[in-house]
Amino acid sequence: MSRKDFIIDLDERILVTGAAGYIGQRLVRQLCEYGFRNLCCFVRPSRNQERIRPLLDCGGDGQVEFVYGNLLNRNDCIAACKNVSVIFHLAAGRGEKSYPDAYLNSVVTTRNLIEACAQSTTVKRIVNVSSFAVYSNRAKKNGRMLDEASPVEEHPELRGEAYCFAKVKQDEILIEHARRLDVPYVIVRPGVVYGPGNEPITGRVGTGTFGMFVHLGGGNTIPLTYVDNCADAIALAGVIPGIDGEVFNIVDDDLPSSRGFLRLYKGRVKRFRSIYLPHVVSYMLCYLWECYSASSRGQLPSVFNRARWHANWKRTEYSNRKAKVRLGWAPKVPTAVALDRYFCACRNKEQHA
Repeated sequence: MSRKDFIIDLDERILVTGAAGYIGQRLVRQLCEYGFRNLCCFVRPSRNQERIRPLLDCGGDGQVEFVYGNLLNRNDCIAACKNVSVIFHLAAGRGEKSYPDAYLNSVVTTRNLIEACAQSTTVKRIVNVSSFAVYSNRAKKNGRMLDEASPVEEHPELRGEAYCFAKVKQDEILIEHARRLDVPYVIVRPGVVYGPGNEPITGRVGTGTFGMFVHLGGGNTIPLTYVDNCADAIALAGVIPGIDGEVFNIVDDDLPSSRGFLRLYKGRVKRFRSIYLPHVVSYMLCYLWECYSASSRGQLPSVFNRARWHANWKRTEYSNRKAKVRLGWAPKVPTAVALDRYFCACRNKEQHA
């Protein structure tokens, strides 16, 4: 799509929250590559300066500037939204294991930001970056396609994952407030974002415990999206016309199976012991863990349960058709090339560990 078809001009102001994060840095770079010349990066005052300095190299003089503040502060949100045309909201609580902390840093911050948008006369769209973590997958039969029409967790508190709970509630409050306050919005839900700088093996493949890697994914497809491809999709979601109120799932083409990914990792990065648990076995173990957790009245957290099994390890296929058709997006980095870069980064990290 031509730049003349964007909903904003190249000189209009763009706000990126979470700009210093893993995806945020790539998004700022992608926006600069599209020619946008007025980027505002919202970062916390405590953010390590080494993390944000590369953002200044993304564009020319005056193309990128920083606004320091806290999204929990409503006045900071109002100040950040002043004269802004498009907002990319990537800031969220990721490392929090506590439900209150995750809620505070994902949900309350989003409420403050959307209310600040409503006070601005210039905001044309807010893009909220969500996650595949919000999908339930429980009622879907094995092998069925997971797409934007798939159901979201109705009781995310039962998944045993604070991140899932917070992202579901974040989407809910965004939609509710945006519709009530008449703020145009788009939701982008990336799959598993990977690449150099994010080296751990995704939990959709398995988990390490007691010196052994337990492989849970088997022949399942892993919904990977390379970080640069993901950032490009998010950028387009902010500026393409005619998509307000839409949800877009982002995954790459030619996705590997969990078994194929693990085989490549062992061959390209390092060898290690692993054991595969067939799906019927892993499901039963999740059920037993869930039952024991309930009987222990929370003494054993329900980190493995049937809701999580359905979301992460049930046989599923994934679609990126809507993003391709409506956004005009396609992965710029092929999966084979992306995996090569990822494994190279993993190998270098292992050698310097």
